[in-house]
Amino acid sequence: MKKIFLLLVLISFAGFAQNNDMIMDSYQDTLQIICKKFFNSKNDADKQKYNQQLLFTFEKALNTSGSFDYPFDSLKKYKYVSFLTPADERFKLITWNLPKEDGTQEYYGFIQSIQINRKEKTETTKLFPLIDKSAEIKNPENTITDNKKWFGMWYYKIIVNKTKNKIYYTLLAWDGNDNFSQKKIIDVLTFDSNGNPRFGADIFNMPKKYPKRVIMEYSASCSMSLKYNEKKDSIIFDHLDAPQLQLVGQFQYYCGDFTYDGFGFKKGKWNFGANLTPTNDKDYKDKRYNDPEKPSNKGDSNILIEPRKKKSK
Repeated sequence: MKKIFLLLVLISFAGFAQNNDMIMDSYQDTLQIICKKFFNSKNDADKQKYNQQLLFTFEKALNTSGSFDYPFDSLKKYKYVSFLTPADERFKLITWNLPKEDGTQEYYGFIQSIQINRKEKTETTKLFPLIDKSAEIKNPENTITDNKKWFGMWYYKIIVNKTKNKIYYTLLAWDGNDNFSQKKIIDVLTFDSNGNPRFGADIFNMPKKYPKRVIMEYSASCSMSLKYNEKKDSIIFDHLDAPQLQLVGQFQYYCGDFTYDGFGFKKGKWNFGANLTPTNDKDYKDKRYNDPEKPSNKGDSNILIEPRKKKSK
């Protein structure tokens, strides 16, 4: 009798899982149709219309039971939609951008996280919409925000940093900004005791400042490399500089000057290092981390960082 009962339970579970996959497949098909219309739209009105459909359908899909494990493989071919999961698989981070006719950008997304109740030994899934309030954040480098007041950007890499008391998720991101400049950003995601997301953290040691996130602005006509090197546990990026002295501070003219800066993680902090010597790293995943607007930046290469040695006399 017990064997029959167990068999019925397994059959019931298999039927539920199969039905759930069919529901998620249906949502993915709908999202794929909307994405195609959205990214092919030529004017702001159409983009906003399809973006609202995208938000609505994503929210319905991500609130569906079993959606956390659904891969959304068909949607990942759209380079403007980023799907990221950290190594500990605690959450999914989905972001995309809406390029406007005036050259500026709007950003949208969701965090879908696993909430663990250790006392009751249960897991639940919670969904957090990301609300872009960049225009209202006057000092983004020194502001810690939540998902309802998010400094919008397009994330392309998650780095998990564990300390004794906390887990930091360092995020590498791109912001198209406007027709004159772009930005590369190092952001940080943490979760409070209630499982709510927080963006920005006091883990950056830099000369004369301790920002909550690092923002690097450069000319829209240039490319900038910002990458993580796992072997060195370092974040490496192009050093940006003005081409002429009188243009210092006008970031729409800044480009890489063929030198490199970086951060190394030690004692719970990202510690800044300047004027570093790059060496090539055989990492063939490099192409995944280019600007979404510039998918064929052949000049970018993944690099290892070693301190520049002093010349012997």
